[in-house]
Amino acid sequence: MIKIGTRGSRLALWQAKKVERELVQLGFQPELVIIKTQGDAIQNLSFDKLEGKGFFTKEIEDALLAKQIDVAVHSLKDLPTEQPEGLSLAGLSTRANPSDVILVRPECHDSQRDFGLKEGCTIGTSSIRRKTQILDFIPSATVKDLRGNVPTRVQKLRDGGYDAIILAAAGLDRLELDLSDLVAIRMHPKEFVPAPAQGVIAYQVRSADTEMRKIIAKIHDKDTAAHTNVERKILKLMEGGCQMPLGVYCNIDAAGNFHVYTAYAKEADKAIIRITHSQSTQHQLAERVVEKLLNADHTADI
Repeated sequence: MIKIGTRGSRLALWQAKKVERELVQLGFQPELVIIKTQGDAIQNLSFDKLEGKGFFTKEIEDALLAKQIDVAVHSLKDLPTEQPEGLSLAGLSTRANPSDVILVRPECHDSQRDFGLKEGCTIGTSSIRRKTQILDFIPSATVKDLRGNVPTRVQKLRDGGYDAIILAAAGLDRLELDLSDLVAIRMHPKEFVPAPAQGVIAYQVRSADTEMRKIIAKIHDKDTAAHTNVERKILKLMEGGCQMPLGVYCNIDAAGNFHVYTAYAKEADKAIIRITHSQSTQHQLAERVVEKLLNADHTADI
């Protein structure tokens, strides 16, 4: 019996059940273990008010270290770049659409304006990265904090608390929500740059559990790792977590060339710096991107 640790949200369960199906195909009998995290338990604070890093992962990692579960399933973008002592990333899923999506109530939609949003619109997001980028494009917008799982956030939009909200395309696609009453605007990841490793599921195990590492290696996607290793290395070198206003997207073309797109603000109220860098190999790629970001001018205000 392989025990899979997961959060209890509808999206987290979708991700865990995906792993469960893959393990069944390998001949195992998995069992899901639902664990509540700090990020799930505290709904009245924005993410920047929560203490420490990994507030969607720590409790699951603690259960893994305590041998209450055998593998932890996370959204890779929620994981800090440094693994806790005794734990390792054993595999990654194939990458879903990495883009962000703006969902807009029809009465607030204006197809003639940027991103289809009316002047002075109120936009919901819990991400400082999304906040800084949307204000860079639409300075007249008002951004309000938005918490809750994906269906809850969509319902808050329908209830009129917001004119629009920003969510990850991967989550919306995986849940197959009926959004026919809303206008969905998919942003291009090279323009509205997603979080490092957005759209990827991570499989975490105990470092000493060699048998489990071998099992997870069978469902690991090496192509995904090639992209996200670059994105997360940039995040690590920038010494940032999921609340740093940093978007990173790495694309590898048919010839094997790497193209990295970044959007970064030193602070939430500073202007976005956009850096694009391309080269034929991964050697020193992240380091060169970070050097460009750190040497760019961050003095302007939004």
